[in-house]
Amino acid sequence: MGDRCTQLLAVLLLLGLCALGGAQKPDPCQCTRLSLKNRVNCGFPGITSDQCFSASCCFNSSISGVPWCFKPLPKQESEECVMETSARVNCGYPGISLEECASRKCCFSDTIPQVPWCFFPLSVQGNVQLLDQEDSRGWGELGRGRS
Repeated sequence: MGDRCTQLLAVLLLLGLCALGGAQKPDPCQCTRLSLKNRVNCGFPGITSDQCFSASCCFNSSISGVPWCFKPLPKQESEECVMETSARVNCGYPGISLEECASRKCCFSDTIPQVPWCFFPLSVQGNVQLLDQEDSRGWGELGRGRS
């Protein structure tokens, strides 16, 4: 009986450590760039920030009427590429490869269908001077973010 209890405790301890090791607090930009209306609940009433972060979720209790513990935006290689899909401005064409997109100095994420997979980073969007420079490389209307 004692051996079974020891084995059970060891398994539970191992599972608990695995759960803690896998949880990562999201980057701030994954949380702050998400609009209130798009918050997807990731917790329960009364959840603490520590409990929320342990579930790899965002926490902000400053606004009532919206989830305080919510799923973050997808992690990207560059902070400039973290944005809602509705904010993506197309920088490519259907079926563009990661390599071609990177050669245009744009962001790439093919995890969500029906949205641009190659898109301008936030620091480039709305900067006419940068877009005009890109235009001179032969991007034409595409360099202006129009499809």
